[in-house]
Amino acid sequence: MTVKLDRDGYVSVITLRNPPNNHLGLGTISELADAFDSADSDSRVRAILLRSEGRVFCAGADLVNANPVADPLPPGARSPFYVAAARLYGVRTPVVAAVQGAAVGAGLGLALVADFRIATPESRFVANFVQLGLHPGFGISAVLERVIGRQRAAMMLLTGRRIRGEEAERWGLVDQLVPAESLYDTAMALAQEIAAAAPLAVASTRATLRGDLHALVAAATDHELAEQAVLMRTEDFAEGVRAVTERRPGRFVGR
Repeated sequence: MTVKLDRDGYVSVITLRNPPNNHLGLGTISELADAFDSADSDSRVRAILLRSEGRVFCAGADLVNANPVADPLPPGARSPFYVAAARLYGVRTPVVAAVQGAAVGAGLGLALVADFRIATPESRFVANFVQLGLHPGFGISAVLERVIGRQRAAMMLLTGRRIRGEEAERWGLVDQLVPAESLYDTAMALAQEIAAAAPLAVASTRATLRGDLHALVAAATDHELAEQAVLMRTEDFAEGVRAVTERRPGRFVGR
């Protein structure tokens, strides 16, 4: 199991445990979705704290060894990986994420699931899809701009630029920046603060604020997958994966 589910009072603690990079594959994302559903259905839970073990929050999908969206699907079929990702957005319980180290690609998407993100100055947020020759996935193309605005989302998505903790806080991608040793306690304190409020009122207010986000992500991931399927057949995608593996800039040719 790569996901651990605990409860501390009214707070469900969901921990991603897939060292060293906490990569997301179909098995792990399904476990996360199941853990979210379990917390959501527990009447004792009023808030969720999402965290991960190790130095990296989540380095995204392992496109080199186990690309979870690479297998061809029958016409009209939805990606099981993205179905599970959309399930995370369907949770009714407020989510606080403690983000240490890197949140890259699908790892950024996982961080965006949360209502609030607590991070450290060393945290970094990266939507590096175009540096891989790929269209963004995990609903990021729809959700990121809702959090930081269209122009800043475009800056991240069209450049693949790395956004460090201080800038992420200025942009509103991070709600609070704390020293690494205080990350868990600060995130837990926020989750407990939410859990201390009237739960029916919190759920009602959150549903209003989130609006159609779950449906938006479901539709966005279908479109993202279609674009990714085309781009994964290009020379640029093969070069992007090689470049990341070899830790060098990509040499793209536009085909």
